[in-house]
Amino acid sequence: MKRWVWLALLVLTMLVTWVNWQRSPLLQVVQQGKDTQLVQRAKPAPMPTVDSQRLLNDLESLTFNRYAESDRAKARLYIVRVLQEAGWTAQEMPFTSGTHSGVNLYAERPGSEPSGGAILLGAHYDSVERSPGADDNATSVAIVLEAARVLSAATPRTLKLVFFDLEEIGLLGSQAFIEDPSQQDNLQGAIILDMVGYACHKVGCQSYPPMLPITPPTDRGDFLAVIGNQGHPALIDSFTQSTRPTLPQVLTLEIPTFGDFTPDLVRSDHAPFWKKGLGAVLVTDTANFRNPNYHQPTDTLETIDREFFLGSAQVIVNAVTALLQGSN
Repeated sequence: MKRWVWLALLVLTMLVTWVNWQRSPLLQVVQQGKDTQLVQRAKPAPMPTVDSQRLLNDLESLTFNRYAESDRAKARLYIVRVLQEAGWTAQEMPFTSGTHSGVNLYAERPGSEPSGGAILLGAHYDSVERSPGADDNATSVAIVLEAARVLSAATPRTLKLVFFDLEEIGLLGSQAFIEDPSQQDNLQGAIILDMVGYACHKVGCQSYPPMLPITPPTDRGDFLAVIGNQGHPALIDSFTQSTRPTLPQVLTLEIPTFGDFTPDLVRSDHAPFWKKGLGAVLVTDTANFRNPNYHQPTDTLETIDREFFLGSAQVIVNAVTALLQGSN
């Protein structure tokens, strides 16, 4: 009897060990013909660390009114210079929509596995007429520029960086961009940043759009919101898996349909991607539902919560890194 007990325990131990090997992030059982081998898995790429000073310098440099064409041109010159210093080649993409003319900026780093597709990281660089646009949207442009620096090395998936023009007068830049069929081909997802630097910590400082399809989880504005269209869970998962105890909390929302019942959820450059049926997430501090300086002259550098802004940058870079590796 004891012999059978010990034999059963031995078999169970071997089975558990084999299952753990299969699940191990470092080991993998591979069948080659009749032979079974235990090989080492490729280690996941470490998450790059953002540079706080560079982010703050870019934020300060971009906080000026970017409404007139001359001011938007000034912003473009700055963006192009930073991209070139980071080893990227920026391309101007002029467009016309009705009586409006604008210029998107585009840069691409090809992936090592063409079949893996591409991840797009984008933000609009224009502002409304009366605002220096620190949170809206210099914070986001600064983070895309920092991503260009820390994600310059090759990854399995291609990384596309886009700086959209004329978002503030109707999402014109993103609409023009995604109308190009070549930009839709093999796109695995778009991450759109819009206002990611303002936090409020008092009870009741956070509000929400009417008819929100969930119960608001908190009335404090100290989280990063990630809003995506259903059917593309990897995009949202990359954010929920990328935060850390020392970084801002991430709250997510998946929208099942593109409808008029949620107009406040389709006000940024992710909306044209949704209309094309492409996976996209909006990453935001929730704009006017938290920030009283939204579209005001008071949207200045002094109102930015630096800890929240820098933490948001790290969360975003973590998520993009994971997506570029194809781990989501």
